[in-house]
Amino acid sequence: MLGNDAQVIIDGRLVNADMTPVDTLVRSVMISLFTWRRGLPGDTLPGEPRFGWWGDTYAEQKGSRIGSRLWLLAREKMTKETFARAKDYATESLQWLIDDGVVSAVNVTAERNGIDRLELMIVLTREDGSKLDLRFTDLWSHLHV
Repeated sequence: MLGNDAQVIIDGRLVNADMTPVDTLVRSVMISLFTWRRGLPGDTLPGEPRFGWWGDTYAEQKGSRIGSRLWLLAREKMTKETFARAKDYATESLQWLIDDGVVSAVNVTAERNGIDRLELMIVLTREDGSKLDLRFTDLWSHLHV
């Protein structure tokens, strides 16, 4: 879902998403956010398929899922409700980091950036108390491909 031209700000440094440093936590966040999680039965779909990663069929723990449902926002209008759903979907996709003890906290903010951009800001608190700050400043354009 995230194109090669996408940019992300990692701890204040702007980098191309495809050139992110080989930091396993950053990679884990990227996979969690930008792999399409299967839509739930009650979700309003932007098209016909529910998508989802085939490997979830064979999850070791029942109900374990990879990815996010951010793709469901592809045909939505920029409203407060849409931003709230973006925050919820991102938080849901990153919850496993807390459950598995990778980080102690995940803080997600989704807000309008200009007239046509959705900015997603994520702050992860590692077990040692250090923080990782990730910002996706133009997520909207990558949802509307």
